[in-house]
Amino acid sequence: MIYLHEKGTNKPLGSISEVQLQFLVDHLEEEWTEDQDYAITSMLVDSFEGEGTDPELVSVLRKALEGRDEIEIAWSK
Repeated sequence: MIYLHEKGTNKPLGSISEVQLQFLVDHLEEEWTEDQDYAITSMLVDSFEGEGTDPELVSVLRKALEGRDEIEIAWSK
């Protein structure tokens, strides 16, 4: 299980599977090979949803945004 939290505050945001994490790794920009944080925007989540991305992952990301336009998330095992 992979745990997501808000970067900077460490507020828990939910958990995702290894497969869902791999989707994020494959689709988001990493600054270095061991990067464990990502900027998530509402437009990005809309795009993921439009592409048919796993609905559970989309739901976790939408909930993390909490009505904001952008959030920085980090993950840990």
